[in-house]
Amino acid sequence: QLHSDQDKGDGSLKYILSGDGAGDLFIINENTGDIQATKRLDREEKPVYILRAQAINRRTGRPVEPESEFIIKIHDINDNEPMFTKDVYNASIPEMSDVGTFVVQVTATDADDPTYGNSAKVVYSILQGQPYFSVESETGIIKTALLNMDRENREQYQVVIQAKDMGGQMGGLSGTTTVNITLTDVNDNPPRFPQSTYQFRAPESTPLNSPVGRIKANDADVDENAEIEYSITEGDGYDMFGITTDKDTQEGIITVKKALDFENKNLYILKVEATNTHVDPRFLYLGPFKDSATVRIQVEDVDEPPMFSRPAYIMEVKEDVPLNSVIGTVTAQDPDAARNPVKYSVDRHTDMDRVFNINSGNGSIFTSKPLDRETLLWHNITVIAAEINNPKQSSRVPVFIKVLDVNDNAPEFPMFYETFVCENAKAEQLIQTLSAVDKDDSYNGHQFSFSLAPEAASSSNFTLQDNRDNTAGIFTRKTRYNRHETSTYFLPVVISDNDYPIQSSTETVTIRVCACDHRGKMLSCNAEALIHPTGLSTGALIAILLCIIILL
Repeated sequence: QLHSDQDKGDGSLKYILSGDGAGDLFIINENTGDIQATKRLDREEKPVYILRAQAINRRTGRPVEPESEFIIKIHDINDNEPMFTKDVYNASIPEMSDVGTFVVQVTATDADDPTYGNSAKVVYSILQGQPYFSVESETGIIKTALLNMDRENREQYQVVIQAKDMGGQMGGLSGTTTVNITLTDVNDNPPRFPQSTYQFRAPESTPLNSPVGRIKANDADVDENAEIEYSITEGDGYDMFGITTDKDTQEGIITVKKALDFENKNLYILKVEATNTHVDPRFLYLGPFKDSATVRIQVEDVDEPPMFSRPAYIMEVKEDVPLNSVIGTVTAQDPDAARNPVKYSVDRHTDMDRVFNINSGNGSIFTSKPLDRETLLWHNITVIAAEINNPKQSSRVPVFIKVLDVNDNAPEFPMFYETFVCENAKAEQLIQTLSAVDKDDSYNGHQFSFSLAPEAASSSNFTLQDNRDNTAGIFTRKTRYNRHETSTYFLPVVISDNDYPIQSSTETVTIRVCACDHRGKMLSCNAEALIHPTGLSTGALIAILLCIIILL
């Protein structure tokens, strides 16, 4: 209340007010000078107001006293509850953390005056989340309160924290916040197979590196803590099978490393181990972090084609063997346990002339046509072995047949020998050197012998000399020849080899009688000599000419 000493109580004075909130928050009774607040004042909004008051003459409007200034200070009351900086907090900690592990700190503020009583003194407490977590009353730090909290049992926790002013005393105001706490995974669970034994079947025809089956060890952990490495540690199939880990499913994939054979072994037993890839040393006491299981793999029989005893056969046969002579035998057997009987045949695409045949029951190959080494040295045929009960199951094998030589060809001249002798030739003059060839094979080299046929041996015209080097020379026996008496001589020569049995042939050397100069150079021969390429005599030529004239 304001009061002027000049106020007589007669109503001649008037009180007026100016300054912060004058006329709005604060009004003054112009007659009495009483100052009143028109609204609820909030210290947290404005703690101090500066007002000015004055008494004036109501009639003249003039001040009767100087203006007075006064300060209104708003005293605090506990009208604000503590407010957390966040409505919801999110935090995470590893599972199995020790008691007292820091989780998160929450903070609440109170707008009341901290210097006035305990209105702004905040104390924290936990309303929801015990016995798992606790909160420090003065700092708002939340910690773990329970040992061995396991994510696999419970992953999410919702904790409610209260902040209360007045130091937490009765009548204090309070606010709350929610803290969502997630337990993160640690590797505290070893892998475990859900069963001790697994059974799989694999056909013996399973290709290498193909899967036989999948096994999976369960791990309650997640992400890298659940990663598993599989291995085969022992068993009779240790080297026959392999195992790899499917990184997406964490399954162990068993694959074939070596070819399976039902007839050789039809059951394999393996011991497979599953081991955690990332092991946390802090939790080794919960281990071991591995598990094992037995895997039984039954190999199934598959109808396989017959198998030959060799990948290829090489046989030899002499070219003079009689027809139907056996030259060799191929053998094939059904590898299956049933041991189905096998039937043999020759692939006729490889023996179009049907030179060979085969006994369908025992695989004996025999000749069905005569052989000639000089025509074809090697015969390459294919033999087929098929199961009688299932002909689709068949195999093929190459058979290489070499025809061996026998001495069945006589030596002969390598060319047609035709030479000449001069009418004035001298005795013992060489007029032609002979050689020979033989179609037969000779391992030690051919040795030929030359001689005149008996009917020519006594001739007084020419002689033959064997040089013992597979050549021979024809020599003149007399000093002069008359081409008008005899124009051509046909000299029979016998050529023999030294193989067994000895083969020989009689070849003919044609010798023309010609006129020569003193140096032995041929000048002219008879008509027959001039046309020797046709081999026609004079009489034959006359006959041909007569025929041509008649046709004309």
